Amino acid sequence: MRHFGSTTLIGSSGASKTHISVVIPHLNQPEMLGRCLASLAHGQHQADEIIVVDNGSATLPIAICTAYPGVQLLQELTPGPGPARNKGVIASSGDILAFIDADCIAAPDWLAAAKTAMSDPATTILGGDVRIAYADPDHLTMLEAYESIYAYRMDRYIAREGFTGTGNLVVRRTVLTDVGAFAGIDVAEDRDWGRRATSKGYRIRYVAGMKVYHPARTSFSDLFRKWDRQTAHDYAEARKSLPGQLKWVAKTLVMGASPLTDIPRILLSDRIIGPRDRVLAFLSLLRIRCYRAGIMAWILVGKDPEKMSGKWNRPPAQ
Repeated sequence: MRHFGSTTLIGSSGASKTHISVVIPHLNQPEMLGRCLASLAHGQHQADEIIVVDNGSATLPIAICTAYPGVQLLQELTPGPGPARNKGVIASSGDILAFIDADCIAAPDWLAAAKTAMSDPATTILGGDVRIAYADPDHLTMLEAYESIYAYRMDRYIAREGFTGTGNLVVRRTVLTDVGAFAGIDVAEDRDWGRRATSKGYRIRYVAGMKVYHPARTSFSDLFRKWDRQTAHDYAEARKSLPGQLKWVAKTLVMGASPLTDIPRILLSDRIIGPRDRVLAFLSLLRIRCYRAGIMAWILVGKDPEKMSGKWNRPPAQ
């Protein structure tokens, strides 16, 4: 189990049950961080504290953070958003921790919805709705159409896979202390933490009104890097057993043809409107599934998946 070390978590006892600390990991996204902080500043319910943890940016976002009174800026040089979140947790004082990513925009009622849900003492972990932030709502790009349907489906992750994304996560400190710290760059830290929590009997509650907006990726290469990382993590689990390896082979074989079975989902989705956007979503899906089939086969012929999982971040500081 991963713990928060020997450091005592500030505020783990005696804090008000409505005291909320927001933790934001950041890496080389200063403009997006500014948008995120602005959305929190204009929220219906204000956080009791906001902690930004920079994970090794070329330039620290000092000016952006100081533009918002009360925002703390810390540094964590161990690569990965998980270690950055852990640093923020240790420095925080709230008994409720709310996590959002630097490239997300919080809806005005994000924290208000979280506070309302957490007013029930039986509620321990919340996962919210993540929608795509469109550059132009009247003219979606291919990736905006695709990700509107397929990306960040926290409702499905919670119901089917026992985790929710850490970019829109609210949890009681006592639960976080019990489950342990977020993992590092070598695993999918949101899935890892969520499954550790559910294995201990905690229930993740999906709150549709707890909404944040995430920009779609701007290029297929960005999305391919995401699938490189996730595929490597998935294979690390699959190769632990013979049934897992056989399932991997079967999934590789059907991946390329799988877009055809998703046509009804694209046609019926309420997350996009109009035939143009549905066609764009299908064409994007076809390209992505073919890419995934290729890298899954690449791994099967003996290539090193670890080379894919670490490409998205820089190596640890020397």
